Amino acid sequence: MAAKVQQFDPPSSASSESDGCDVESNDQVFLQEETEDDEKENDYYPAPISPPPPQSPRPPSTGSQKSPRSKRQRTASMSQSSKKTSSESILRSHTRTIYTAGRPPWYNSAGQQVEPFVIGICGGSASGKTTVAAKIIESLDVPWVTLLSLDSFYKVLNEKQHDLAARNEYNFDHPDAFDFELIASTLQRLKEGKKVEVPIYNFVTHSRENRTKTMYGANVIIFEGILAFYHAEILKTLDMKIFVDTDADVRLARRLRRDICQRGRDLEGVLKQYCNLVKPAFYHYIAPSKVHADIIVPRGGENEVAIELIVHHVHTQLQLVTFCSFFFS
Repeated sequence: MAAKVQQFDPPSSASSESDGCDVESNDQVFLQEETEDDEKENDYYPAPISPPPPQSPRPPSTGSQKSPRSKRQRTASMSQSSKKTSSESILRSHTRTIYTAGRPPWYNSAGQQVEPFVIGICGGSASGKTTVAAKIIESLDVPWVTLLSLDSFYKVLNEKQHDLAARNEYNFDHPDAFDFELIASTLQRLKEGKKVEVPIYNFVTHSRENRTKTMYGANVIIFEGILAFYHAEILKTLDMKIFVDTDADVRLARRLRRDICQRGRDLEGVLKQYCNLVKPAFYHYIAPSKVHADIIVPRGGENEVAIELIVHHVHTQLQLVTFCSFFFS
C-alpha cells in the first residue's frame, strides 16, 4: 500500500512552528486549537467565520411607548447545503467526536492522520508534464488535489548569472539551477497537511516575484518538473513516479512556440539555448532518471489509455487507505 496512515497528531490552526500536540483518548477532539504564542500564522485551513446576526430592515421606533408583547426571539435559518457542510465537518466514532471545522478530511473517524498520495511526473522540457497532471486531476474527481511545479523553485540569480541568462547562456535545465532543499521541505509540509508559501518565478525577468502562492496539503499531491526524480530525498516521498516520454522534435516545436509567443524571446536565442544547454541536460540528467519511473507515458497528454490506468491505480490506493483506516479504527 503506497499511502500510509499515521498516528493522530492534531494540528494547531494558528502556528507555523508547532506541529501539533499529543492527544489522549478523550470524548472530543477539536482540530482548531490556538496557542497563545502562535496567533500570527495559519498552517491549515482557517475556521469558517460566523456571519453577523441579521439586522432588522425596519428603522428604530421614535416613540417612547413600549409594546406590551414579549420580545420576539430571532433565529437564523440554515440552508440544506449549509447543513450538509456542517455535518460533513464532524467525524464520529465510539470514543470521540472530531470537529474538522470545514477542513479537508485528512483525519479518519478514529482521529488518525491519513497521508496523502504523492505523484511525481518527470520528463523533458515541453514534453507535456503539466497537461498530463491536469488530465489526471480532471479524471480523478477527488475534492482536494495540490499541483506543485518544479519551475517555481528556480534559485535567485546573481548579477553575473543574470547577464548569462540575457545572452541565453545560463543553464536553467541543470540541477544547480533549482533550490532542492526548499522543494523537499515544501513537499514534507504539504504531506503533513500544512500551509506553504510557494515562490512565483518570472521567466521574463528571470527572478522571483515579491508575492508568493499559498498552497495546502490534500488527498492527492502532484509534483511535476524536468528533474522531479533527481533528488534522492524527494524521490522517496513519491508514491507513484510517472515519466512523460515525448519525441524530441515535438518537444522542440512546443518549446519554440512557448518561448517566442509567451516569453517574448527570439528564434535564434531559443535555438541557441536548446542546442547548447537544454538538449545536453536532457540526455545527461533527465533521460537517465527514467529508470525510477513506475509508468512511462508516451505522447504525453494524448495518451488517454495511460492516464486512465494511472487514475484507476490512484483510486484503488485511496480506497485501500480508506478501508484500512475504517477497519483498524
